[in-house]
Amino acid sequence: MASSLTCTGMIWALVSLLSAAASCVGFFMPYWLLGSQMDKPVSFGTFRRCSYPVRDEERQATIMLEQCGRYASFQGIPSVEWRICTVVTGVGCGLLLLVALTAVMGCCISELISRTIGRAAGGMQFLGGLLIGSGCALYPLGWDSEEVRQTCNNSSDQFELGTSSYHLHSEVHIHLQTSALITQ
Repeated sequence: MASSLTCTGMIWALVSLLSAAASCVGFFMPYWLLGSQMDKPVSFGTFRRCSYPVRDEERQATIMLEQCGRYASFQGIPSVEWRICTVVTGVGCGLLLLVALTAVMGCCISELISRTIGRAAGGMQFLGGLLIGSGCALYPLGWDSEEVRQTCNNSSDQFELGTSSYHLHSEVHIHLQTSALITQ
């Protein structure tokens, strides 16, 4: 297994893989926004939600279903801003993952990554980080949706959460890595 990467390039590949994995996990998790509704904890991501009200026809009452799931459709996402955030952040995570997997393959295959490909990969990482950062900045614009207001005691608005809290986990790691890839 020959590699075209130097020690610095291999470290770049490892850090790229770790940061892409953390970004993808953070994007998928529905714990960006935490609140409560009907005395039950509720959490939101861009396209997932945990605990949601459903109508129980037997009891003729609304109950909280305590499980996590995706919205039934893309249009079911509570706000336009969150739909945009989902697409932008997802594309950013995809770019980071693509670069990371290519870099890891470059550790095993000689002559896979040249200086030009390394620079292009660094540019793609920068763009991916910029997209993820943009998605995180767009997310609070959707706090004025009806679902969030119900969870935050009707006091939420854009950039005003009311009684809920905002957690950025790994999404805030903006991957402004430049290509430290040095070919032999």
